[in-house]
Amino acid sequence: MMLLKSLASLCVLAAAAFAVPAQEKRIHHHADLSDHAHDDAGGFHYDHEAFLGKEEAKTFDQLTPEESKDKLAKIVDRIDTDKDGYISHTELHYWIKHRQRRYIEENVNKHWKDYDKNQDGKIGWEEYKNTTYGFYLDEEFGDIEDKATYKSMLTRDQRRFKTADRDGDGIATREEFTAFLHPEEFDYMRDVIVQETVEDIDKNGDGKINLDEYIGDMYSSENGESVPDWVQTEKKHFSEFRDANKDGYMDNGEVANWVLPGEVDHADNEAKHLIHETDTDKDKKITKKEILANWNMFVGSQATNYGEDLTKRHDEL
Repeated sequence: MMLLKSLASLCVLAAAAFAVPAQEKRIHHHADLSDHAHDDAGGFHYDHEAFLGKEEAKTFDQLTPEESKDKLAKIVDRIDTDKDGYISHTELHYWIKHRQRRYIEENVNKHWKDYDKNQDGKIGWEEYKNTTYGFYLDEEFGDIEDKATYKSMLTRDQRRFKTADRDGDGIATREEFTAFLHPEEFDYMRDVIVQETVEDIDKNGDGKINLDEYIGDMYSSENGESVPDWVQTEKKHFSEFRDANKDGYMDNGEVANWVLPGEVDHADNEAKHLIHETDTDKDKKITKKEILANWNMFVGSQATNYGEDLTKRHDEL
């Protein structure tokens, strides 16, 4: 059942991909820190969501200033991992990254109970394989219409599992299982992502992606149908940007640059921003006193929301 649900989801995604320009569907972008614009002059909603996480930020909006500051003080103690009384850039950066990974943790937790059958806090490859493919393995794929597809999926999952299993013991810890489910979040999984992408698109099996394969992954023309303008744009992108060495193909390195683009570290920038705005003695680290003196930048409350509402109403008059 779990496998069928997975396949159904893939079909929906594939259908959606052909409805709109599909050049973004394979690119792995990290989640944004906040849905709000980063404009401190208009309020600190961005900073609140970046510092607390999107869901947790909502809970602070219901607190009084005193309750909000009290909870913030406890959070500061958690961020100060070396207990030296200061929050360094490294500590704040790690905290913000951790808060933004909560959506991934929730997804992993959702699947964890399904796969950890013996409830030992780990997931072995055999547990995952039997849960996902058990029925098909028992039948040796004999009654499956598209037997080759399921075998291919099993082989692909096993390769990804082995890569995520860093100590090679055949058992995934929660961290390793997270890498298996969300490889784009882990640098050591980059090669697997690239390999899977090439295998999906490389129809002639030469280990590279040519222009026809690149476009064919996004668009398939029907009889009498005019080619959308974005297809011509993508052909130009392939020749001018994707195929960096101009040999007519995208190799693994060029595919990596496409599907795993280098991105700005928003968590790093936010940590620098918060320290810059609250570091009154300019020692490049902040104390609990400095943070609490600027508490409304880090967390919200009923009072800060009320004040922002008044400001907006005044601006509208």
